[in-house]
Amino acid sequence: MMSLSSRGAARPVVAAALLAVCAPALSACGSGGHDTGSGGGRTVRVTDATGAKVQVPAAPRRVVALSEMDLDSALALGVEPVGLAAGRGQQGAPGYLAERAEGIPVVGAVTGPDIEKVIRARPDVILAGQTADAQVLKQLRDIAPTVVTIDGGKDWRKSLRLTGEVLGRPNAAEKFLTDYATKAAALKKDLGAQAGARVSVARYSAKGTAVMQQGVFISDVLKDLGFRRPGVQNDEGEGHSTPISDENLKEVDGDWLFIGTLAAAGPDADLLDRLTEKPAYRQLKAVRDRHVTTVDGSKWTSLGGAQAALSVLGDIRKAMVK
Repeated sequence: MMSLSSRGAARPVVAAALLAVCAPALSACGSGGHDTGSGGGRTVRVTDATGAKVQVPAAPRRVVALSEMDLDSALALGVEPVGLAAGRGQQGAPGYLAERAEGIPVVGAVTGPDIEKVIRARPDVILAGQTADAQVLKQLRDIAPTVVTIDGGKDWRKSLRLTGEVLGRPNAAEKFLTDYATKAAALKKDLGAQAGARVSVARYSAKGTAVMQQGVFISDVLKDLGFRRPGVQNDEGEGHSTPISDENLKEVDGDWLFIGTLAAAGPDADLLDRLTEKPAYRQLKAVRDRHVTTVDGSKWTSLGGAQAALSVLGDIRKAMVK
């Protein structure tokens, strides 16, 4: 797949040519406000995560999901996209969604969409995740109504509700959120003596260890359960995760440690085994107490989403509720 930067000025020409080819088959490949043929030609106006007003089909049939959270939300609402962006560190959908997303073509990556592949998917609406590049958004809007679904807070609940509006399934979104709240409340009660425990979440890769601070998906889920966080995990991070040295591994300590990797297969499949050999790791309280759980990094330490949140509750229940 060619990157956005490698195509340079040639891309608009290619995109225009492909649009000309696809136009007859789609009735309208154009941007929001045009009749796409979905929902009997009816359209509705939604306000996306940037505040932009977007006219979308009342009942989209061909949805492209350009982020892990978009894919998660669409599937949670019973809609199977016709194109997806590969998850962080993945060749396709995030591991926890791989089975449900099997067969959906990959039309991009976390670095951005492949415009030609998006065109070939013939979408009638595009869920653009947190895409902020103005040129990329223009190219996408030339293909189909495009909705930025994730705001600066990366709140999976807000994204799910917005996606529910876009896909004509707001009631399904509210039902999911009610179910999540019920399960979270039940888990919080069942934790018993573990309620209020200090819970640490880390990711391990070939580059080393990183902790998940505030302002990311998994920290929001842990907050729902009333857990405390150790050390720097109580602070807002500057990025998605914060690298720490082996000398500072104490920053991943706590009463419980959940640690994941995006490299569950391939040459780096034994990354976590290598970590457990480090003396600094063996000295952690959570390790000594055997309160360490290996988790799916594509679910716990990536962008997250509705189904990821529900699945995390299950992982915590299995690890901490006796």
